[in-house]
Amino acid sequence: MSEIRVNNLSNESLSGGPTISGITTFSSPYFFVPPQGDTASRPSGCPPGSLRFNTDSAKLEYYRGNTIGWVEVEAELTAPLGGGTGSNTGLGTRGLVAGALSSPSNLDNIDFITLSTMGDAQDFGNLSQARYKLYSSGCASRTRGLWGGGYTQPGQNRDTIDFVTIASTGNATDFGNLLEAQQEPTGFSNQTRGVWMNGAPNNDRIQYVTIASAGNSVDFGDAIFSGSSRGGLASSTRGVVAGGESSTSPHPYINAMEFITIASTGDGTDFGDLTVIRRFAAGGGNSTRGIFAAGYSGSPAGANTIDYITIASTGNATDFGDMTVVASYTGGSSSSPTRMCVYDSSSPSVKNIEKIEIATTGNGVDFGDTVVAHYAGGSNVSNGHGGL
Repeated sequence: MSEIRVNNLSNESLSGGPTISGITTFSSPYFFVPPQGDTASRPSGCPPGSLRFNTDSAKLEYYRGNTIGWVEVEAELTAPLGGGTGSNTGLGTRGLVAGALSSPSNLDNIDFITLSTMGDAQDFGNLSQARYKLYSSGCASRTRGLWGGGYTQPGQNRDTIDFVTIASTGNATDFGNLLEAQQEPTGFSNQTRGVWMNGAPNNDRIQYVTIASAGNSVDFGDAIFSGSSRGGLASSTRGVVAGGESSTSPHPYINAMEFITIASTGDGTDFGDLTVIRRFAAGGGNSTRGIFAAGYSGSPAGANTIDYITIASTGNATDFGDMTVVASYTGGSSSSPTRMCVYDSSSPSVKNIEKIEIATTGNGVDFGDTVVAHYAGGSNVSNGHGGL
């Protein structure tokens, strides 16, 4: 039996609305309208389980407590993932990593994992063209994964964009071309748009594609920083990039972060700073919390630092924990709503994958191994990352 108490009215920040207690059934064939507002007006200090509609992301979200904050309601992935065996069968979030350096040439391998399990990666297929220096050059919707740019030996930057269907396995297909040939661009996306920011040779280009339809990229605006080798991540509304390398800056590596609003066009805006100056950081996370892990700091050879940010706000990053190894050249990462996996290949012979539990803080934990060492490979491709 339910009871409506009208003696305790309050507003969205808990000073109002009738309190409904007991077991209550809503039998109307119509609907109810939850509280709503944009990301900036999210209330804090709510009881866990509080529900609202975010007018920026056009998604329902619920409150998971003061530490985690507001999290989007995730759709259940009901379509089976094809092509896997063992730990890579069934449902879940699939992560992909592609390309690699293998002296004296480069590789076209694409590997995949299922993030909700733990175990070794399996072969997915091949890129349309063997290349490396992709780093975090990938982006994805729930159905498609894309990689843009890269480097082929001897001495040739590429403008190629490839795509795959994430739930199946198979070789990549040509999607279109970037605005110019480049290596080490930084990719991120929401469900609709894939964005690449910066790249080498040093540039401040921001460009985007519509993931559902093949074609060449379109100019978006300019980044504050002119350079390459940056980490990238996204929520459904914002893309954030961090760190990087530039021959024109006072130090060759930086700790600056900047962001854009993915659904619009325009220039980058300052976000804050990482805790450590570095390039090649792996970026990932969910719709609320962004994580930047590892990278090359120049002294000694790399960094094992893990930082985190709250994507909807701005400010400096906070220490999260440490990777188990110093990973100077990551192959990027893949993320689900709860877990981030980093392909932390610090040399052409290392195949290690580490996992980070996004909602907590702490050190990385061994997940398994890739099929090949994706040294200077590229990721940010999964069907469950924070931008979806």
